[in-house]
Amino acid sequence: MILIFLGKPGSGKGTQANLVSKKIKIPVISMGEILRNIEKQKTLLARIVRQRIDKGDLIPDKLAQIILRKRLQKKDCRQGYILDGFPRTLKQARGFKEKIDKVVYVDVSDKTIIKRLSSRLECSCGMVYNLVTNPPRKKGICDRCGKNLRRRKDDEPKTIKKRLQIYKKQTRPLIRFYSQKGILVKVDGEKGIKEIFGNIIGILKGLNNK
Repeated sequence: MILIFLGKPGSGKGTQANLVSKKIKIPVISMGEILRNIEKQKTLLARIVRQRIDKGDLIPDKLAQIILRKRLQKKDCRQGYILDGFPRTLKQARGFKEKIDKVVYVDVSDKTIIKRLSSRLECSCGMVYNLVTNPPRKKGICDRCGKNLRRRKDDEPKTIKKRLQIYKKQTRPLIRFYSQKGILVKVDGEKGIKEIFGNIIGILKGLNNK
């Protein structure tokens, strides 16, 4: 099974993708996570990616396709996978030739997105917190490793607004693209995590019964 999760930055699509991954036993391929790992390296590619991410810009389509293709060659993708953060543009979508079973669009308002992302903190160990919905036990400190938490540069309010503008211009057309193919389903991302997850699993069960 090949699934795509779409949504604005901060919509919760990553959270839902990981929950679904555990349920149906296929990996999540997160383009954001891949790029953040590249960003930590001391290479020319890392510098290019870092500059793009810090400004809230998308990386070039061709580069995104090359990075993704390399990841999909690994053994864990043989039984299927969930794409989170790819495609981001129509060009990327048209260039992806694998048969997609379903595209899940997690719909959330701009107001909610800005509130969520400006409250988000992360740790170098990979843990992510939200001061509104999932705060750490001790202010500013990671529950897992005890290190200081920080806000990502692309979660600054000005950068968030720019990311939403880019989404509307380049990524939102994907909703129409996949709707026309008859494979897109929309879920209400304003609801609770468990309720959203239940709705998505219900959709996927219907897919398996066809």
